[in-house]
Amino acid sequence: MTTISTGTTSTGTTSTSSTASTTSSTSSGTTTASTTGITSTGIGSGIDTASIVTALVNSEKAPKQAQIDKQTLVANTSLTAIGQLTSALDTYRTAVAGLNNATTFNGMSATIGNTSVATATVDSTASAGSYKLVINNLATSSKISSGVFTGKATTVVNSGTSAQDLTISQSGNSTKVSIAAGATLSQARDAINSAMSSQGISANILTDANGSRLVLSSTTTGDNTAITVSAASGSTLDSNLTTYTTQVAPVNASYSLDGIAMSSSTNTVAAAVSGVSIKLVAPTDSNGTTVTVGADTSTLKTNVTTFMDAYNALMTTMNTLTKVTVNSDGTTSGGGLTGDATVRHMVSAIRNQLVSSSNTSGITLAQVGVSTDPNTGLLTMTDATWNSAVQTPSQVAQVQALFTGKTGLLTSMTTATDSFAGSSGILAVRTTNLNSTLADLTNQQTKLDTRIASLQTTLSAKYNAMDTLVAQLTATSSSVMTTLNALNKASST
Repeated sequence: MTTISTGTTSTGTTSTSSTASTTSSTSSGTTTASTTGITSTGIGSGIDTASIVTALVNSEKAPKQAQIDKQTLVANTSLTAIGQLTSALDTYRTAVAGLNNATTFNGMSATIGNTSVATATVDSTASAGSYKLVINNLATSSKISSGVFTGKATTVVNSGTSAQDLTISQSGNSTKVSIAAGATLSQARDAINSAMSSQGISANILTDANGSRLVLSSTTTGDNTAITVSAASGSTLDSNLTTYTTQVAPVNASYSLDGIAMSSSTNTVAAAVSGVSIKLVAPTDSNGTTVTVGADTSTLKTNVTTFMDAYNALMTTMNTLTKVTVNSDGTTSGGGLTGDATVRHMVSAIRNQLVSSSNTSGITLAQVGVSTDPNTGLLTMTDATWNSAVQTPSQVAQVQALFTGKTGLLTSMTTATDSFAGSSGILAVRTTNLNSTLADLTNQQTKLDTRIASLQTTLSAKYNAMDTLVAQLTATSSSVMTTLNALNKASST
């Protein structure tokens, strides 16, 4: 408790009062105690009571305000840093997941001599080899057209008084399409499309000077996939709607590999060469084209460096967030997560996988030229070591096994960060806790502002009452002295 003492000394009719000297401090809180508009000294005491109240209020508020400000700064700084780390981790995990399959991380590729007639891709089971491809014809799908409707698209195709079924069949599967009474050709087309779209059969109307035709097309290629159309005996459907001619007959693709005749119901040949998928685009002449499967060390290296870039980006973010900087004046300042245990654990979990012996590939990162820079902690590649490590198909297969699969590095590197990522991971939990801390600090600030405002009101009332009392006492003293002086004068005459 702070006590303010005032003294009044009387000598004759002269009154002298002491003045308190105070120092006012300003806090950085939401509400600053102030006495705006009250600048005059006390009427009765001559003391600047407004300044005294402000100093007392600010001294009461300052410790708690400093605590709230410090905790708020720390929480906001940590929250921002955790957000940056979460974003970097998500980017890293996405990049690694995109690489972690044998097809993407492949050390083999297929090359077509003439890409206008075919294209090819390979998977992890492909082996080196070269083949001569001759394409005789592509696989085709069924297309049929109806008779001519001279009334064109508005021709009524069901003259009966009830709906009639039009049966459309392909490859042993039949679907009945209901054609409403009085339906026109265009309405029949719409009914067919609605019923058959999921089966890959579509209807269109072609019109010329002679009239309109309904054309049915299929997306299914190969032998025995012709579209047929029929109606029940006695149907009221227009005969042109049930009578069709073949426009394109469905056939298998005919081709040969190294002189061996082959056939395919589709134009994508997935099993002719193990691990190689060939897409037939156009027929060739008798000379055909070549399909070459061989090691693709360039793409393999690109995938490895993509992994390295993802790793280095994450490590750079963590280094930045934990870095300690020595300032020009000799002081130090840290990043948003300097000394943070979560970051230390994450770095340790990830780096441990780089030297793990659980991989079944039989080789290590160092053997393919990938190592950790001792100064930066980032991954680097030695090209000479890499080149000597991928000279044969078996070496390429080892590199692929080193990175992909259940025991591959990409899987283990992802697993190492599982506990930190996701909506229930460590970083998400910390974000939730920090937001809760900030909400609590906001609540503390509100309570502090309310308490300080109440304290200021109370102190102002007390000091105003004191000042009024002093004024009253001064007035009484002056009256008494006046009376005594008058009596003294009267007695002396």
